[in-house]
Amino acid sequence: MNEVETVGEFVRVEKDPDHAAVAVIRLDRPKVNALNAVLTAEIAEAARQVSADSAVRAVVVYGGERVFVAGADIKEMADRTAVQMREYARDLQNALTLVARIPKPVVAAVTGYALGGGLELALAADFRVAGAGAKLGVPEIQLGVIPGAGGTQRLPRLIGPARAKELIFSGRHVKADEAREIGLVDHVVPDEEVYREAVALVARYADGPAVALAAAKEAVDRGLETDLDTGLEIERMHFAGLFATEDQKTGMRSFVEQGPGKAVFEGR
Repeated sequence: MNEVETVGEFVRVEKDPDHAAVAVIRLDRPKVNALNAVLTAEIAEAARQVSADSAVRAVVVYGGERVFVAGADIKEMADRTAVQMREYARDLQNALTLVARIPKPVVAAVTGYALGGGLELALAADFRVAGAGAKLGVPEIQLGVIPGAGGTQRLPRLIGPARAKELIFSGRHVKADEAREIGLVDHVVPDEEVYREAVALVARYADGPAVALAAAKEAVDRGLETDLDTGLEIERMHFAGLFATEDQKTGMRSFVEQGPGKAVFEGR
């Protein structure tokens, strides 16, 4: 991977050497990428950066070959008060929401452990690719608390409330094959192939109509948060608004003249 910019001490944004339009948010806080206040702030800044960069058309969130994120830094939070934790949880939720709202296809490349805040970070992506040896879960109940960075909200929306409650209530770790069976991850591959598979998954969208992809993502995500009538209105407004883009003109002209699937989009 080729480095683009160092966001901070523990996060950098890179571009994949084979897919220049794919940015990689690379987490690197030894030994297990435990989420502390600094790492959380840097994830937020990386999300802002790739969101604003028009040259970036798809994003991979990657913790490295050994581990995605093993969870929050318990030593940092163990002695905090309830008042302090309200602010801490707000910052972490805000950071992961910034990841969820990146207006481009995002995939989490999960190796090793994705636990607690690590799984919550993966849940903020559009897709999840896991290594065969990966283990995922929300074990906060074993610490006498509950998930605080989206686990009680994004997890049931993804796998359904009953399955989500079972994982949250038990705190157990889920192996990769079971995670795929319940819809927690989308693909399971050999551990050494996780990064390349994740890049390949989102690279297929890198040449697509960027404005329409962003609209599709927002329509789906916002629609899941509201009632059907409101969701349909969100869809209608985005659909109509895309007729002001160059890509709509290009796509429909290409369809009429050359048939489907041959348009070359500029992302405008």
